[in-house]
Amino acid sequence: MNPLADRIRPLSLDDVVGQKHLLGQGKLLRRMIENNEIPNMIFYGPSGVGKTTVANIIAERTGKALHRLNATTASVADIKNIVGTLDTFLAPDGVLLYLDEIQHFNKKQQQSLLEFMENGKITLIASTTENPYFYVYNAVLSRSIVFEFKPVSPEEIETALKRAAAMIVGERYKGSELALEPAALTHLAHSAGGDVRKALNSLEAVFLALPPAADKIEITLEAAEQASQRKALKYDKDGDSHYDILSAFQKSVRDSDPDAAVHYLARLVAAGDIQSICRRLLVMASEDIGLAYPQAAVIVKACVDSALQLGFPEARIPLAEAVLLLATAPKSNSAITAVDAALADIESMDTGEIPEHLKDSHYSGAEKLGHGTEYKFPHTYPNHYVRQQYLPDRIKDRVYYEYGSNKTELAAREYWKKIKE
Repeated sequence: MNPLADRIRPLSLDDVVGQKHLLGQGKLLRRMIENNEIPNMIFYGPSGVGKTTVANIIAERTGKALHRLNATTASVADIKNIVGTLDTFLAPDGVLLYLDEIQHFNKKQQQSLLEFMENGKITLIASTTENPYFYVYNAVLSRSIVFEFKPVSPEEIETALKRAAAMIVGERYKGSELALEPAALTHLAHSAGGDVRKALNSLEAVFLALPPAADKIEITLEAAEQASQRKALKYDKDGDSHYDILSAFQKSVRDSDPDAAVHYLARLVAAGDIQSICRRLLVMASEDIGLAYPQAAVIVKACVDSALQLGFPEARIPLAEAVLLLATAPKSNSAITAVDAALADIESMDTGEIPEHLKDSHYSGAEKLGHGTEYKFPHTYPNHYVRQQYLPDRIKDRVYYEYGSNKTELAAREYWKKIKE
């Protein structure tokens, strides 16, 4: 019997879990598929997130002859064999080639496809777990649209697990009652690290260890732990434990304690909650470090992108790098303080009209209205600065931004103090 992940593979876009940014109603990839307008495409993302499934759905809709190759074992001869079927009764409407792991094709192998991609006789859907901008040659990239597939959230993985459990019971235990512990389902979903196939394989292992016949099929947390080879932590994604760990995590970074920060990171890593880690890191880079070290936001974004692409266990390395950078960096909360103060005014009072000289003047009639006519262009003045009113009259003396006491903001304060005086 085929593996569970293959037996439960969705046949329609609505059944695919995750990838709503690509397959949700109105999204570009979904519209292309529904319109049966399939260009050359590269699917980029980690394993087990639906790349092959979507390619299969596309193949079914196009009616073209489907050929599958894995670049780890395929050769130029395999491509020539496919080319040989073009314009024959074997492929009267052309070929849809699904090429898995395209990063393993060398330049010559990739270039052998170009002529047929150009004339439309071969529609290429290539998948890769590596960044295509590093591993796919420009000539192929320029003829393709890149779609990035992302790790699937635990909540969406749970949906797939429930459907799979019902399928297995129907196949092996017809008429039996299924008792599926919510904690077992949650554990399997979280321990998969965004990989649906991994979660399904663990679920199948649980069922394979059950007796061949029973009136009641029970899937327990203990069985889920054994199947995933990981013990469930005290971690409820929607409960106090989840928010307590995240709170301790951010406070440890904010208070510049790298040891505690890494400890709480490790708890989150052990729970497989990569999404919460990444979201919190991106927030902290601007909320707690901010203008004291603005480059931190750029570095953390790069680490987060790497982690999401790698998946666990390797993702722990760039995540630790980001955490230690933030924990040991100088701190400033001037950005969040400034914007929250401005929001408080907007929500509590009428702040008044935008000054006339700041209003848009790029249309006929603006001058008659007095919009923008008295605006002074700072770049025509010494040091690219000129004194004029920018805030509305009602709050013209408001001060939202207070320079932090760190080296970077103090230097900026002294610079502008000198210029403005």
